[in-house]
Amino acid sequence: MKKRLYSVAVVLLFGIGISAQKTNSVKQEIKKDAKTVGKAAKDGAEWTGKTAKKGYDATKKGVKDAAKWTKKTAKKGANAVDKTYQDTKADIKKD
Repeated sequence: MKKRLYSVAVVLLFGIGISAQKTNSVKQEIKKDAKTVGKAAKDGAEWTGKTAKKGYDATKKGVKDAAKWTKKTAKKGANAVDKTYQDTKADIKKD
C-alpha cells in the first residue's frame, strides 16, 4: 500500500512539475503576441508600399498607352472625316 501511495505521489508531483514548466506567464504571452502583431504590421506596410508602387507604374503606363491610342484614333477619325468631306464636295460639284 505504501509503495502504491508513494508511486502515485511521485507521478503526481512529476506531472505538476512538468505542467508548471510548460505554462507561460501572462507577461510572456503578451510579449509574444505584441511581437507577432508588430511583425504583421511591418509586413503589411511593406506589402502596401510595393502594391502601391506597382499600381502607380501600371496607371502611368495605362495613361501613356491611352494617350497614344487616342492620338492614333483621332488622326484616323480626322482622315475619315476629310475623305468624306472631299467625296461629298465632289458629289455636289457633279450635280
